[in-house]
Amino acid sequence: MQYGVEKRDSLFGSVDYVALLLYLLLVAVGITAVLSASWVEDSENIFAFSHNYIKQIVWLGISLVMGLVILLLDRSLWHKIAYFLYAAAILALIATLIFGRTVNGAKAWFEFGPIRLQTMEFAKIAIALATARLMSEYNFSISSFRSIVKVALLLLVPLAITYLQNDTGSGLVLCSFLFMLYREGLNKWLCIPIIFIAALFLLSFLFSPTVLLVALILVFTLSESFANRNWRHSVLYLASLFGGSTLLFLLLNTVLAVSFDYYSVLLATTLLSMIGVCVYAYRARMRNIYVMVLLFVVSVFITPTSNAMFNLLKPHQQNRIMTFLGITDDATLNYKVRQSKIAIGSGRLFGKGYLQGSHIRYGLVPEKHTDFIFCTIGEEFGFFGSVVVLCLIMAFIFRLMRMGDNQRETFGRVYCYIVASILLFHTLINVG
Repeated sequence: MQYGVEKRDSLFGSVDYVALLLYLLLVAVGITAVLSASWVEDSENIFAFSHNYIKQIVWLGISLVMGLVILLLDRSLWHKIAYFLYAAAILALIATLIFGRTVNGAKAWFEFGPIRLQTMEFAKIAIALATARLMSEYNFSISSFRSIVKVALLLLVPLAITYLQNDTGSGLVLCSFLFMLYREGLNKWLCIPIIFIAALFLLSFLFSPTVLLVALILVFTLSESFANRNWRHSVLYLASLFGGSTLLFLLLNTVLAVSFDYYSVLLATTLLSMIGVCVYAYRARMRNIYVMVLLFVVSVFITPTSNAMFNLLKPHQQNRIMTFLGITDDATLNYKVRQSKIAIGSGRLFGKGYLQGSHIRYGLVPEKHTDFIFCTIGEEFGFFGSVVVLCLIMAFIFRLMRMGDNQRETFGRVYCYIVASILLFHTLINVG
């Protein structure tokens, strides 16, 4: 809805018709793809509820009815009951953990006959509403550490439950709320370190500690140079650091015959040099350098502990990381990704045609009607169809962001940003 401009003369007066059109187009594409992915030619009853495309159509009907009900309700109701919905969502997640059914290793589902429900999918809505309610309180400030801690605790509770359910993938969707917080004005020095540390954790599996340490030194030094425009001092620092470390390494290993690897020498030299960097920042009155030094030191100590953190993960989570980074030769682990690439690549420019995707039809792509549904688009409609679908998704996300910008109150704006963030996160994960 568009709350920026009052249009309450009719039931549909506040509806954003562009967003509704994009939504319906995406739903139509989804049903078309699910129909192709689960089509059985010799099926006796093509309208049986057991077919995935029929379930999709039924859920579409339920969604449209719920949308109509929401239009009939007063918008202030969602602000009033946000916390109650959040509490109900937490109870539902706990109930699923205790009484739910295990599917693909995750105990995150309730099953009622032919209907299977993943409670986290409904909990996302309640969590989004509760977050919007919290951030719309009169005493909330995005620049307040206390307020940010409240938001973090609100998100950590369901995240912890999904971890216990062995459904970490669904829980990680809550990390997309970081995009909303940044949009709301969260200091970049809080956002960037979180993203940087997560990226560093993944890169530690691809590169040696020495390569990562050199890269960190270059990145932080050049970033500081760009921010403060002191290129000359930065070049002198880098030359002195690497030159001094190399000379010390040669001295220890050749003259003194003490066995030290270059990583240890460079690390010790760099950490000692931080004292001089802090003195320089104090004299030049550059407070932002202190933040850079702190983030650098944290990054340096995180890198060697990545293996220990990796070992704390469960086997299937370790396998997903190794498959994502392409550092495993296990044909079984690489099967899904390899088959999905083959299916999408075989579509070429304009695809093989609807219901003509051989990899999809003959079951070569696993989870073809859920996690790998984009393979159906790629194989049957090719690069052109894939780009069209991605453009529709991006247009819908940008429209939601614009709707958020037009809100008069914080509650509606934050909720729009959260929905857009969740959709963006799902697109990056499921398509990427």
